[in-house]
Amino acid sequence: MSRTALVTGGSRGVGRGVATALADAGWTVYVTSRKGEGPDTTIPIACDHTDDDAVAGVFARIADETDGLDLLVNNAWAAPPGFGGFSDKFWERPVDDWDTLIGVGVRAHYVASVHAAQAMVPRGSGLIATISSFGTRGHLHSVLYGMSKAALDKMAFDMGHELAGTGVTAVSLWLGLIRTELMLSLGIDEFEGFSLQRAEDPEFVGRVIAALADDPALSDRNGHTLVTAELGSTLGITNNDGTPPDSHRTAFGGGPMFPPAVDSSTR
Repeated sequence: MSRTALVTGGSRGVGRGVATALADAGWTVYVTSRKGEGPDTTIPIACDHTDDDAVAGVFARIADETDGLDLLVNNAWAAPPGFGGFSDKFWERPVDDWDTLIGVGVRAHYVASVHAAQAMVPRGSGLIATISSFGTRGHLHSVLYGMSKAALDKMAFDMGHELAGTGVTAVSLWLGLIRTELMLSLGIDEFEGFSLQRAEDPEFVGRVIAALADDPALSDRNGHTLVTAELGSTLGITNNDGTPPDSHRTAFGGGPMFPPAVDSSTR
């Protein structure tokens, strides 16, 4: 029996690659985007993730057309107008940058997760995977970008705490540099010091998520923040060309992520 996934923001980039890889692995994949576009192997739905009623409608449609939702991949994201390059300091930018980087970059993921949990908890199974980044650990792009990613990691951690014992798992995923079509079109060998040759293909991220959903130890990762390159290495997953991508953990300070390390001497 085919399992059902929803990938938000799946018309291009990471979301498109994730949706493609899940469909290739046999999943029935719904994809949201503002224009209702997605890979040919998926079911695209037009959805503005700032419209709560529209989001509710997506989940209602999935409930009507399938046996239930098994996987949510939170990937929807929007940049503020004129935000190309992430080069301006926070005091040089309009404060309504908040409305996209937090309003979409965090709130949209929360709203979708609420609907997913409402569908998954009664069934006793499911995975909510939220796309985050190393911007939590070190400065990356902008103040609001980093704030949004840190919020997503904390969101997954606390959702995991409240989902414990339900059979539903929540995780946050730190992606490295991604070989999107846009990035490859630039004709560069590295970006911000990271090798493009050792970066992650969007489909790699999807294969990691698919393998994670099948992992018998999935519940042990509930609430955790996970590095996709490291998961790929653990689960035997490579890029499209068969090479393993690099983890950026060391470049961003190393050390543990969520869940926080516990010092036994204080217990």
